[in-house]
Amino acid sequence: MRYEKGHKDATRERIIDVASQQFRENGVAGVGLAGIMSDAGLTNGAFYTHFESKEDLVQAVLASALNRRETALQTASGLEAMIRDYLSPRHRDGAGRGCPTAALVAEIARHPKTTRDAFTTKVARFVELITAQLQVGSASERRRNALAIYGMMVGSLQLARAVNDKPFSDEILESGVSAALALAEGA
Repeated sequence: MRYEKGHKDATRERIIDVASQQFRENGVAGVGLAGIMSDAGLTNGAFYTHFESKEDLVQAVLASALNRRETALQTASGLEAMIRDYLSPRHRDGAGRGCPTAALVAEIARHPKTTRDAFTTKVARFVELITAQLQVGSASERRRNALAIYGMMVGSLQLARAVNDKPFSDEILESGVSAALALAEGA
């Protein structure tokens, strides 16, 4: 059976999108290839037409999701808006479509060097984007504050998702926003 031009690329993207959502919701270790392929409307055998291994898929998911997150950071209307959006109840409650860093960072630390290398490159880029928006302090102080802001955002989101008390979770998000904005203002 012949497929139209672009079919293979579209199928690969569908697998990446399904895996991305499942990985962010359930963790990489909590998701099997059979479930991904089934949800993508494909057979298990089709997986190896697009990826060499599950780790290859993890790398493709990270690249895709982190590229989207980078675009969102670049198009955000200012650092404050980006911080407030990141630490919002909507983002907290939508892990499957949210930041892959907050959803997967603990797992990424256990993956092979090539996966961590790709992740490291993107995190460094995010820090650069935040640093560029800071106005107060020397270059090294702005970078240090950008690292702290990014770490605070990721950690606050993870903690807000982990607790089972909604008012407490909301308080964690708001505290993260306040602290990140204070750092952004050089306080």
